[in-house]
Amino acid sequence: MLEDDEDVRSYSVEILRELGYRVLEAHDGLSALRVLDQHARVDILFTDVVLPGGMTEAQVAAHARALRPKLKVLFTTGYARNAIIHHGRLDKGVQLITKPFSFNDLAAKIRDVLDN
Repeated sequence: MLEDDEDVRSYSVEILRELGYRVLEAHDGLSALRVLDQHARVDILFTDVVLPGGMTEAQVAAHARALRPKLKVLFTTGYARNAIIHHGRLDKGVQLITKPFSFNDLAAKIRDVLDN
């Protein structure tokens, strides 16, 4: 889970762990890439759109997929929809869940991204 807001990150991690997922945490893009590099199995990168530390969500996703070509990516945002949504449509291949999200919303979206 890549999220700079500690409360949102804690909430998301709690949901994912309650669902039975093993969750790794990072607060910025560079930290997330280090975590990804240090762990053999990572199935999905769940990342906020707006990130501190000089890397955009697109850069983090690109670097992560360079390390793990089959890595699934799910973006989340509460206010920067235009970073991913253009003319009312998501960029091709982009998966998004908007904040705030419920337990059930996140559970369904994570399962959907992992299964497809």
